This record gives sequence, structure tokens and C-alpha cells, in this order.
Amino acid sequence: MTSTPPAPGTSAPTTATTATTATAKTAETAATTKTAKTAATTATEPTPVVATPSAPTARRPRRSRWALDARDLAHVATFAALTAALGLAPPLYVLGGAVPITAQTLGVMLAGTLLGAYRGALAMATFVALVAAGLPLLSGGRGGLSILLGPSGGYVVAWIAGAALVGWLVQRTVARRGLSHGVPRSASRTLALDVLVAALVGGVAFVYACGIPWQAAMLGLPQTTVALGALAFVPGDLLKAVVAASVTVAVLRAYPAAPVLRAARG
Repeated sequence: MTSTPPAPGTSAPTTATTATTATAKTAETAATTKTAKTAATTATEPTPVVATPSAPTARRPRRSRWALDARDLAHVATFAALTAALGLAPPLYVLGGAVPITAQTLGVMLAGTLLGAYRGALAMATFVALVAAGLPLLSGGRGGLSILLGPSGGYVVAWIAGAALVGWLVQRTVARRGLSHGVPRSASRTLALDVLVAALVGGVAFVYACGIPWQAAMLGLPQTTVALGALAFVPGDLLKAVVAASVTVAVLRAYPAAPVLRAARG
């Protein structure tokens, strides 16, 4: 049998054309496979995280222990006003003495036991400054520089340091006993005794130690004579110290954010 020649105008597929087509398909398949593998590899490999330097965080400045906020100022003003209110009780003069017995030393003790050394002293300094300015805030409606320069002036001025001493002693006691974040019921009795001692040391003994020499100098009397006369104040001061201790423990148990507790935390 003889083969039929191709029709005019057409050409038979040659071996070169077939080889070229096969090569192109093979290259295309290889490229597709390589692209797929590259994509799969990229998808499986973790993208490296480049650490970028962050902006420095603004650090809040630490508050100074001497700084006062609005709450502190309110506490200082409150205890200055409390001391003035205690002066509404009429003064009691014993045996015609030059220095009266007043309830205002209770305010001095409470300022120290509840506000602490710094704020308690500020409260009393505010009160004394108002008295010096002429306001009749002392018992019996007395006020002015003449009172502070008179026989009782040493006692009144000593209230500032006395409140600071009371507050410092209470702060140390609270910190030593680990009560700066609250006072449990089990610690109430022990703390009351400590506060009583602090009130007697700072609110009574220290004030007497400052006031007696001043009074003796103003009156031209021996200090022993004035000291014997001051014994009439002792029973009332003991009672005020007991009241201050009882009130302080009750307040600290109910109010863990009391200024003296915050001061004890440092």
C-alpha cells in the first residue's frame, strides 16, 4: 500500500515542532511546581519579627512625702477647726491660776494620733497662726499675740511640736506592729495602750515641759512652784488621753486609709 501525500497548502507535524511543544509544557509545569513549592514554604516558615524600638514610657514622678493633696488639706483644716470648736467649752481656772484647764488639748492629741506627725503639726500650726492673727479661738474667746506672749503662750505654741511627737510615736507603733493597712479587732487593745502612751508623752509631758518654764519666766516664779500648780491639770489630761486613744482605735479600724496609717507606710 502506498502513502497519500499531504494536501497542498498544509504541512505535516515535524519532529522538531513536537519536541518544542513538549519542552515548553515541561518548563511550564516545572515553573508552576516551583512556584507552588515556594508559596508553601513561605506559608509554613514563620515570618521573622523585627523588634522596633518603642518610645520611652513616661514615668510618673514619685510624690514627695511632704506634698499635700486636697484631701490632706481638708484633714488639716478639719482638725484645726476641731481644736477651735473644743475651745467653746468654758475654761476652768484652778485656784486662781493664770493658765486655764481646757478641752483643746484633746484636739492636739487627736491631730497627732489620726493625722500623723507631719499633718498633725500642720493642723496645730494653722490653729496657732489663726490665734496669733487675733481670732478668738482659744478657750474663753481669747486670741492675739498678747496671749501667745503671756503665761499660757508656752503651752499653746508647744501644741505644734506636741502633735508632731504624738503622731511620730503612733506611726512607729503602727509600722512596728504591721498595722499600716488596717487594724484588726484582735489588735485593738494593744494599739489603744500604745496610743494612750503616745498621747501622754507628746500631748501632756512634752507640752508641760515647754509650758512650765515659759510660765515661770512670765510670772517670775520658781519652776517648782509652777510645776506643783500644774498637777491640777493632770487628772483632766489623763481623761483626755484615754478618750483620744479610744477614738483613735475606733477610727483606724473603720477607716484603713487614715492619714496616720498612710504615713506609717512610708
